Amino acid sequence: MKYRRLGKTNLKVSVIGIGTWQYGGEWGKQFSQQEVDAILDQAQASGINLIDTAECYGDHVSESLIGNYVARGKREDWVIATKFGHRFTENFSREQLWSASDVIKQLDDSLQALRTDYVDIYQFHSGTDEAFDNDELWTVLQKQVEAGKIRHLGTSIGSNANLHQTAASTKVNSKVIQVVYNRLDRKPEERVLPSCEEQDLGVLARVPLASGYLSGKYKPGAEFGKNDVRHRHDREQTLHKLEEVEKIRKNEVPEGIDMATWALAWCLKHPAVTAVIPGCKSAEQVISNAAAADYVSNEHAQSWKD
Repeated sequence: MKYRRLGKTNLKVSVIGIGTWQYGGEWGKQFSQQEVDAILDQAQASGINLIDTAECYGDHVSESLIGNYVARGKREDWVIATKFGHRFTENFSREQLWSASDVIKQLDDSLQALRTDYVDIYQFHSGTDEAFDNDELWTVLQKQVEAGKIRHLGTSIGSNANLHQTAASTKVNSKVIQVVYNRLDRKPEERVLPSCEEQDLGVLARVPLASGYLSGKYKPGAEFGKNDVRHRHDREQTLHKLEEVEKIRKNEVPEGIDMATWALAWCLKHPAVTAVIPGCKSAEQVISNAAAADYVSNEHAQSWKD
């Protein structure tokens, strides 16, 4: 495993993290504590120390599964990032909660679920610019930083082109940007990633496998079942993505390299990106994801993005 400084936080994080939206149950599968324990055991064995979650991945369900695991070991072994601004109501449905008092309650509930007295990164989660521009919210959050409940603030931008929230990061003391970035979606390269470099912000690239399209498992014409989150995607766009993936596989992925491993390493070639946070459903997927770190400093890999 390799590690990088997460921008101005100075936290040392593994270049591969663990995304945990799936543990909330919206991916068509309910995860047991035993299954999550096996995934996080393998993550730790692979040198991964970064976990990204949110209060609305289930009703604190993902956080609770993580908290039960982390509480049995050493809290300092993990960098835990969670989010605020939503309350889970049912699958793919959220209530928006952005007032300062609501967010403080969310923080306390998250800390309880995570079974910890602090969160390493507390992220504004895909909110509007209007919600973001609430000075009272950031003032209250800064007080939580000073109280030790939050180590660092961050912003998970809903649109991968949201320069407004990215550019205002230093003003509100947000030190980390989370953004959708992958080989199929390079929009952040235009404005968001340059702004992150200018401000020395840590960058967490979410959906680095493009919701699994870059896993190499699916060919054009693939059908996704009703319990698969991709079933909700536009059919024409899905076909277009799979056709594009097929071209990438033939023209860009070196022979003998797993496409998912290549796709994660591709993201990590951009100088602004600190880490990728792919979701994973098994210990075997953790091993596959972690393998991407082997190619980050590999001379052959440097040309993959050219």
